[in-house]
Amino acid sequence: MSRKISRDMAMKLAYQMEISKDFSIENVDAFIAENENENAESEFVRDVGMKLVDNKETLDSLISKYSKGWSINRISKIDLSILRIAIAEMLYRNDISKSISINEAVELAKTYGGENSPAFVNGVLGSVANEIQE
Repeated sequence: MSRKISRDMAMKLAYQMEISKDFSIENVDAFIAENENENAESEFVRDVGMKLVDNKETLDSLISKYSKGWSINRISKIDLSILRIAIAEMLYRNDISKSISINEAVELAKTYGGENSPAFVNGVLGSVANEIQE
């Protein structure tokens, strides 16, 4: 099972949570149960999902701080989901380097986001990574 597939599933979970405005443990568990045959590491997806449930305000605060000229409401839901997952990894997962989180987020943005998404995601995450290292 691939971490790349698991990260993809975690992004889809974050997107579903954003669309439904349901950032709950029950939503995380239901998503994992519905997608258990997707070759994802369900523990990784659940862990990242729980980080979103427990730390959404902190994640959104960092996104707001570094998405110059863009309010949370103006950022596409896909880009927002990708940013939340990557920042949760950078803040709360010591087993993943910040550069890997950023690179994987940019790849997700290339796959699912708009034309400008990769550069936007990279810029925000680079700034967040710099703050975390200080």
